[in-house]
Amino acid sequence: MSRLAGRVALVTGGARGIGRGIVERFLAEGATVMATDLDVDDAPVAAELGERALYHRLDVTRADDWTAALDALRDRCGRVDILVNNAGTSRSGSIEDASEADWRFVMDTNALSVFLGCQAAVRAMRATGGAIVNIASARGQRTGAAQCAYSASKAAVLSLTESVALHCGEQGLPIRCNAICPGVIDTPLMRQHAASEAPGDPGAVIGRMTAMGIVGRLGTPREIGDAAVFLASDEAGFVTGAVLNVDGGFRIRDF
Repeated sequence: MSRLAGRVALVTGGARGIGRGIVERFLAEGATVMATDLDVDDAPVAAELGERALYHRLDVTRADDWTAALDALRDRCGRVDILVNNAGTSRSGSIEDASEADWRFVMDTNALSVFLGCQAAVRAMRATGGAIVNIASARGQRTGAAQCAYSASKAAVLSLTESVALHCGEQGLPIRCNAICPGVIDTPLMRQHAASEAPGDPGAVIGRMTAMGIVGRLGTPREIGDAAVFLASDEAGFVTGAVLNVDGGFRIRDF
């Protein structure tokens, strides 16, 4: 039996990379999925994925965009059961060379967006219940000197996840909230980053990224999707306020 049969989900940043992997796994498990993204040119993603896939443009840093997206999903499907806060960004920079603009952009995209998404989802799920899955990062647990804004934003996501879970439990709301911490995942964006870091030898950069874990390879979007399916399904009915590391051992790596 499909693990998400009949469920209605919204996945931010769902047009590519990790988000696309999550959307595809949710569809395979029987859910109806609204993939959202900021780039309106990605609208054909719904047609590519089939009849239970929808697309909606969503700027995750704007509360009114969240309202519009969730209203559109409820108008179409009658309810919202699952939210995956996946959209995110990264800008490198240490405390000395990161700019205020970098900090604000990363915090808005990675942390403010999750606050707005969780807030909107709790309101939408109060009566019927549901599951929220926030995509954080292993860098939110184990920072790097050149990742000050990114790491801080993902640590904020982890703290917010616990706060949302506590609030829902204390208010008696049938809503669970959990987080996934990916490690280095093999996505087009990751490979673009490797190419920009070392135009003549991107393989060396990918090799260094692979060595951040202990399993000898990069992760895949599907593996993050598998974890999201579990946390969104009834199999995780007794799981809330938790963090699931899907990082190839990055967090425990003894560098």
